[in-house]
Parts: sequence; C-alpha cells; structure tokens
Amino acid sequence: MSSHPGAISFMDNYFIFDTDKRLSTYSSFKIDTYGFFLCTKGTFCIEIDLKPFRLRPGMLTVYVPGQLVTYKSAGKDLFGTRLVMTKRFVSGLGLPYNFSLAADIRENPVLYLKSGELQAIRNYCNMVKNLLSKKRPYQAETLRHLTCAYAYSLGSYLYRMTAGRKLSNEEALMQRFLHELHTYYKKERKVMFYAERLNITAGYLSTLASSVSGRTASEWIDSFVLLEAKIMLTSTNMTIQQISYELHFPSQTFFGKYFKRLTGLSPKEYREGEKVRR
Repeated sequence: MSSHPGAISFMDNYFIFDTDKRLSTYSSFKIDTYGFFLCTKGTFCIEIDLKPFRLRPGMLTVYVPGQLVTYKSAGKDLFGTRLVMTKRFVSGLGLPYNFSLAADIRENPVLYLKSGELQAIRNYCNMVKNLLSKKRPYQAETLRHLTCAYAYSLGSYLYRMTAGRKLSNEEALMQRFLHELHTYYKKERKVMFYAERLNITAGYLSTLASSVSGRTASEWIDSFVLLEAKIMLTSTNMTIQQISYELHFPSQTFFGKYFKRLTGLSPKEYREGEKVRR
C-alpha cells in the first residue's frame, strides 16, 4: 500500500491517499484491515459480503476485517480518498471494548453522507494529511486522537441512521441469519444449523431468505463458501488440499466435487484460468 503514488503513511500501520480507477481491479478478496473509500467523483460498483452497492459522489464505503469484497466496475472518471489502517493501529486506539462500530459497519458498509458528515470526513482527511506531511511533536498521539474522534462521529451517524430505519420482523431475522452465516460459513454449510441458531425451522428459513433477498438460504451459504474458496485459490499459495481443510471439507475430493458443481470447473482449472485472465 505504501508504494501507491502520493500515499502518506505512518509507521506502516496507517495509509491515506487519493486514488482513481486503479482502485478497481475487478477481483475478489478478503479484507484484513480497517479503512474507507470516500467517492468524490464518478461511480464504482462493488459487492460486500455478496450484497451489491453502487457508489456515487458523497458516498462512503467502510471496510472492516473479514468482509468479502468484489470490485465489479468503475467509471472512467472515478476518484476518491482511501484510508487503510492495520489491526495493530486500531487496537492501539484505546476504543472501549463495547464500542460496536465494526458490527454496525458490517450491516451498513456503504453510507450516503449528508453535508455535515461529508464535511467532517473531509476535515479529518485534511488534518491527517497535514499532520503526517512532516515530522511533528506528539504526532502518534495526535493521529490516535483524531482517528478516535472520527470513529465516534461515524458511530454516532450510524446509530442515528439505523435508529430511524424500522426493520420488519422478516428483515431483522434475515439480518440475524447473515450475521450467523458470516460467523460460521467456513465450518457449517447446512441450513438446519443456522435455523437452529435462529430458533426457527429450516423450511421457514429458506422461505424467509428467498422472500426477503431473492436467494434461498442454501444459495446464500454456497455463495459465501464459494467466494471464500475463489479468493484463496487466486490470492494465496495454499494448496487445494489446504484450502479444503481450511473450509472444513472432509477431503480434497469432496471439496473438488462441491466446487465443480457450483462453477463447472475444478479448483485447479479455476486457479489456472484466473492466472491467465490476470
């Protein structure tokens, strides 16, 4: 990240820079850092945990570890500001243990900012760029305080936004299902497991998911597992056997049959094809 032209960094744990369409690589990956992308010009289509979003100027995408992200397409004039913070940096901020911002972001990863919130994030970015432009006394402490202040501001905005939106019982249950799925999909692929977690029947969960989202519960589960598998096949050096173990398949053969049933390709064919495409 530090090699990006114009990037301003702090101790290899914090990076902020303006970026254009190079942000869009038309690929999938798993987020292992915190941060955001503020769109200031153009459009950007993205999927976060399999949910599609279309960014326009004034919209903010917030990233937290564990999200499955796919960059779909970007307008030729896309431009914005990107912030990346490592887990180490965020753990050193001293936020209280019950600060639920990460969980709130997973449910609302893309925000349309009103004028006040948009000005607040611009002020934060400008202050950080000025702070890190050269060595200054108490630089680390100032950066932490600025970032904490903005984290609380973002948390307050998320709270106000979600408090004003009333979910139906079905929508709330679907949200709980997706939360459970995000937690357990690498280990559990049976609808019954998630239904029991929600204290409902498997049949009702499948009907609910299809009604609210247009996908059955099984399709949601398969989509999460498949995207994780694709990311590991294209962005790691793990062997196919290692990937099958990581996803808790009983054997490499079982994983291969599962993958081919959903994609029409074996894991090896998919990996080799992606190498050629890229």
